Amino acid sequence: MTTVSLTIDGRPVEVPAGSTLLDACRALGIDVPTLCWAPNLEPATACRVCVVEVTGQRVLVPSCGRVAEAGMQVQTDSPRVRTSRKLVLELLASSVDLSATESLRPWFAQLGADPERFGPAAETKAREAPTCDNDLYTRDYAKCILCYKCVDACGIQAQASFAITVAGRGFDAHVATEFTAPLTDSACVYCGNCIGVCPTGALVPNTEFALRQRDDWRPADQTQTDTICPYCGVGCTLTLHVQDNDIVKVTSPADVSVTGGHLCIKGRFGTGFVKA
Repeated sequence: MTTVSLTIDGRPVEVPAGSTLLDACRALGIDVPTLCWAPNLEPATACRVCVVEVTGQRVLVPSCGRVAEAGMQVQTDSPRVRTSRKLVLELLASSVDLSATESLRPWFAQLGADPERFGPAAETKAREAPTCDNDLYTRDYAKCILCYKCVDACGIQAQASFAITVAGRGFDAHVATEFTAPLTDSACVYCGNCIGVCPTGALVPNTEFALRQRDDWRPADQTQTDTICPYCGVGCTLTLHVQDNDIVKVTSPADVSVTGGHLCIKGRFGTGFVKA
């Protein structure tokens, strides 16, 4: 296997050719925040919270999408990187509800990010009530950061339904169906793969949404059990998230070759018969 050698934060590392800087950072155990990155999708490089500084480069680069090159000298915690990440987090949190994005909480504290300094006027038009027009999942656009992961999962990278895309510009940008038709009239097949990759809770199963509304969503108390989907012969791996003896969510491991983390409507939502 061909490898490349580079230096990150003064530490040498050797990674397989084609690896990204994010891969190299993780090989050294260096924590880098991500939002728009997913292990089962191509890098969207949209959120910019994973930026790092590469010696000789004019601008900071997204580590999730930049391929590692031999001889690179990378800094993940320079003043320039910290300032950029802090500002990105502040801008996001000043206009989007990140209350359900647990992975970012330590970074707000570490970077001293203060979204309130932009004031309440920074809130976008996405501050609207959650939409629940089906029996399977709820859409809360107030939490959407336009990371494009749901669009990619709905498109050629996973489901190939092409039911949604990003429409509008600036503060009017939003995820929409073709001709802004209701989701129930769109090409959506309710596979829920958009839910599987959403990093902020903008898309959640109705079971999770109901528990969050009651302030009873307790991931720390949930057990996770892998099993095989009973519906067909493909053999998809299901991870059952169980709270108080109820299946509250179904996911699939991204590193399983059969599914790559993606499921169909039956696999993701068809476990109600267990309690019937």
